[in-house]
Amino acid sequence: MNSYNIFRFICVLLLWLGLCYIMISRRGLDFMAVFSIIASGIIVFVPIYKKYKREKR
Repeated sequence: MNSYNIFRFICVLLLWLGLCYIMISRRGLDFMAVFSIIASGIIVFVPIYKKYKREKR
């Protein structure tokens, strides 16, 4: 991964963490909040992981 890809990944990660923080601070930490965080993490980061894993080959 070059530095631009690392920068993009960090931006996506910080945005995702910020949105998770906003959700937890407004709703509290209940089952639906935890489920939403896990589901959104899978939706966001699995395609990114697959893309970079495919590029390494």
